[in-house]
Amino acid sequence: MTQIHFGLIGCGFISKNHLLAIAKCEQAELIAVSDIQRARMEEAVNIYHRESGEPKEVKYFEDYTDLLMNPQIDAVVIATLSGFHFDMCKNALLAGKHVILEKPIALSLEESNQLIELAKVQNRKLMICHQLRFRPLMQRIKSVISEGKIGKPYLGVASIRINRSLDYYKAAAWRGNWETDGGMLINQGIHLVDLLQWFLGDVETVYGEISSNSDIKETEDVALGIIHFQNQAKGLIEANIVTQPNNLGYSLSIFGEKGTISIEGRSLNKISRWYIEGEETNLSDISRIIEDTNEQVYMYKNFMEAINEPDKQLLLDGVEGKKALEIIFGIYQSSLTKNTVHLPIKTFSTVNMKRKEEI
Repeated sequence: MTQIHFGLIGCGFISKNHLLAIAKCEQAELIAVSDIQRARMEEAVNIYHRESGEPKEVKYFEDYTDLLMNPQIDAVVIATLSGFHFDMCKNALLAGKHVILEKPIALSLEESNQLIELAKVQNRKLMICHQLRFRPLMQRIKSVISEGKIGKPYLGVASIRINRSLDYYKAAAWRGNWETDGGMLINQGIHLVDLLQWFLGDVETVYGEISSNSDIKETEDVALGIIHFQNQAKGLIEANIVTQPNNLGYSLSIFGEKGTISIEGRSLNKISRWYIEGEETNLSDISRIIEDTNEQVYMYKNFMEAINEPDKQLLLDGVEGKKALEIIFGIYQSSLTKNTVHLPIKTFSTVNMKRKEEI
């Protein structure tokens, strides 16, 4: 496999996951970083050097467009605020770079579709970071459902019960703003929404309600969604950031004709039920795959294989990466119209929520 040279745009908290993954992949090398704060770039490079054990030169760029002009860079990782995703990804694709883009793909369906089409026109790979799909535990659950081991799926339930204090939102002006942040479901809930959709398939209709109880931010504190899947299964999403005094965590459960699988915990790493009719659970095997949390590394390997090998496909391209966002937009749109929303949705943006527009 040919060596892939990466540039990292955005050296904040979430970038550490990317730095560790690049350091662990033999065919990946970080050669440039970009951030408006020099100290954060230096910290990112220090992390990469420590984890890779190879203190090679990494170039610094305060302006990310200068990074994109570097001909040595094959692919860029965009780990910035959600409101910057569209412009940065668009410019990266136009510069001929492959892109790993943090979730969400964008804050509107129009922008999401533009990026998907541009990646196709430019013949570049665009991967959206729903990395939990690559975790071996999630891969196993997906296989169990796809192989029909739980029979006909009846219901999927995703729960997000966490705490985000007023101080959290006061700490950064962009937080809690529809135009720049995007909403609680997009920021804290989108990974579970993505898994629910991946496990149970494409969605037919969505009904949702949201509420906000704070004067210092615009976005929701509580969100509820009822989903009707094309395979006739039902889905329930219940999420809140007002759990007191601190996080309870996350849970995801699938109920089928012949089985029930339920996982929970701060990192979705605890199995509360694994029952498949007529099958004895191999607890040692399940324990082994639970302990493997290298999903970010597996995601990078898939990305690099897709670049190097024509017959390899991205498991999470723009089309797949948009699906969870569209479900969330369905919940938001339904909360405005007070009606059930049919997917696919033609147009929607988080700005609609700011203006309380009924689409």
